[in-house]
Amino acid sequence: YGFINTCLKSLVVEKYGEETWEKLRLQAGVQDSFLTFEVYKDEITMQLVDKACKILGVPADIVLREFGEYFFEFCKRSGYDHMLRTLGGNLYEFIENLDALHSYLSLSYQASRNYRAGEMNAPSFRVEKNEDGSMHLHYYSDRRGLCHIVPGIIGAAALDFFNIEISMEIVNQTEEEERTGKKEHIVFLVTQNPVFSYKERREFSCSSQYPANSEKQTENQLNKEDLEKAKNTIRDRGSSICPAKKSHWKTIRGIITLGKGKLLRGFDPVYPKSLWIDTKTFCNGLPFHMVFDKELRVKQAGVSIQKIVPGLQTTGICLDHYFSIIHPEVPFTISSIQKFINSQFVFQTRREMMPESWKQRPMLELRGQMMWMEPLQCMLYLCSPLLRTLHELEERQMHLADIAPHDVTRDLILLNQQRLAEMELSNQLERKKEELRVLSKHLEEEKKKTEALLYAMLPQHVANQLKEGKRVEAGEFKECTILFSDVVTFTTICAQCEPIQIVLMLNSMYLRFDRLTTVHDVYKVETIGDAYMVVGGVPVPVPTHAERVANFALGMIIAAKGVQNPVSGNPIQIRVGIHTGPVLAGVVGEKMPRYCLFGDTVNIASRMESHGVPSRIHLSSSAYQCLKYKNFEMTERGEIEVKGKGKMHTYFLIRNKTATENEIMGRP
Repeated sequence: YGFINTCLKSLVVEKYGEETWEKLRLQAGVQDSFLTFEVYKDEITMQLVDKACKILGVPADIVLREFGEYFFEFCKRSGYDHMLRTLGGNLYEFIENLDALHSYLSLSYQASRNYRAGEMNAPSFRVEKNEDGSMHLHYYSDRRGLCHIVPGIIGAAALDFFNIEISMEIVNQTEEEERTGKKEHIVFLVTQNPVFSYKERREFSCSSQYPANSEKQTENQLNKEDLEKAKNTIRDRGSSICPAKKSHWKTIRGIITLGKGKLLRGFDPVYPKSLWIDTKTFCNGLPFHMVFDKELRVKQAGVSIQKIVPGLQTTGICLDHYFSIIHPEVPFTISSIQKFINSQFVFQTRREMMPESWKQRPMLELRGQMMWMEPLQCMLYLCSPLLRTLHELEERQMHLADIAPHDVTRDLILLNQQRLAEMELSNQLERKKEELRVLSKHLEEEKKKTEALLYAMLPQHVANQLKEGKRVEAGEFKECTILFSDVVTFTTICAQCEPIQIVLMLNSMYLRFDRLTTVHDVYKVETIGDAYMVVGGVPVPVPTHAERVANFALGMIIAAKGVQNPVSGNPIQIRVGIHTGPVLAGVVGEKMPRYCLFGDTVNIASRMESHGVPSRIHLSSSAYQCLKYKNFEMTERGEIEVKGKGKMHTYFLIRNKTATENEIMGRP
């Protein structure tokens, strides 16, 4: 179920981080999240465990044991704490009732309304006490290789609920022979020792300080025979399964009520000399019980089960002719039943032995406990119909009146009707939550794409201000370097080519230029036709603005050689002009806002480009001054007449003396 995989995900994320989980799930090829009540293939869990071992470099038994310990805590956090605590008063009773817990949980984790016992396919447990206080825990499962989870779960439960540390070792591992369904049978030897709190340890260490006469006086107040009986009762109940020495005083305090002197655990039941109930009342009061002998011959049956299975009215018929055992999956023999006598037994009627009216109905299932009656050498099966909903009751054409008034099955059916409705609502909410999570993830991805597109059009800090609805104030920059470029004979090329060829040529060129803006960290202002404009030192002022733009210009000349002229087939030629000076920058427009630069610096940079020479980088005197001592090789062009500016002294940028071509182009 999804609950198991969710627990495994939670363990990895909590202890190793989100990145490890992401790597793990990608290697295992599984989804990121799981629905609690959804059924998933066992292969998914196996894959996750296998990949976890490889990624973490930890043996499978260690990973599974750690998962077992975490699974116990995860169950507690998920609301099963009180349910687990009430399974038993000691570890023996806790393990003994695990199968009953799985039987109950199968109600919540049913795959569909047409639930049948056993579909949950949970492991099964059987526990045996040993004379030395240890236990043998028998673990049965269809899933091979997961047995190391058991010590993790049982160890965590023992420490948390019963304050004892246990050690578990495998003493036998065989293919299943005792049962017909479960294929793996592991036998663990469980030994345990008490873990005392600080207060208890102090009491334990100080116990010898009690006056000897005080202990003696208290002991004399107790009947020695009753005291011994109480001790035996405590030992038999398994409240401390492994031997652990206690002080005599502590033992006494555990079995008496101080000040009253009454035994707390020395209870002996009183039985009547003869049974004060007649046969008819017994069979009516327990309408679904059955009694059978070692040969499985039916000796007695309740009235309701006789009504449903008329064959039981025939004395001496064999029980296995009319019923099959669904849980536990054992052969229908008295020895197998005795071996698993502490388990809940689920019987199912055999279709071929049922009356004609039952042929089209689902078979009736009974759930209850077995009790061996040694004096009579017979087995008593105290059971009730295994019905969970009104729908199941109606399918079998039964009524609440068929169930004894004292039987809680009546309440279970009625209460569970509401519970199933709540579960269905919970499942729907969980699915909607998962859908919202997926949609939210997709929305975040789309948001990132939108932001990337927006940041390509506007500086990031400007775009963020516009997103927040703020007004972006124009800013003055004392010094920056602006570059303009255009394609030589672009008008002639346009006149001789198809429009699509021009688009392809410009796109090829601009893709190269755009990559270079990232390499040299300059801001692309705009493109108009064949004109390309960048700036260094805006919108983020930097002292190296001139060097960045110069290196970018050198890269442009090299990149242009890789773009083909669609007319001649030769590489295109570009003119580049650079000028350094102050500008005013701000956002213009609302519908399609643009980040624009204003000032005479823009005009002069444009004039440097228009008065430039093909495949050369034309510098103004201010740009030259910024680059003069920066390891760039430059040559003087001299004075030229610049439109609207008169005579200007200009220069050509030749190369960067210290940077290689690969460094200029941002190649590895």
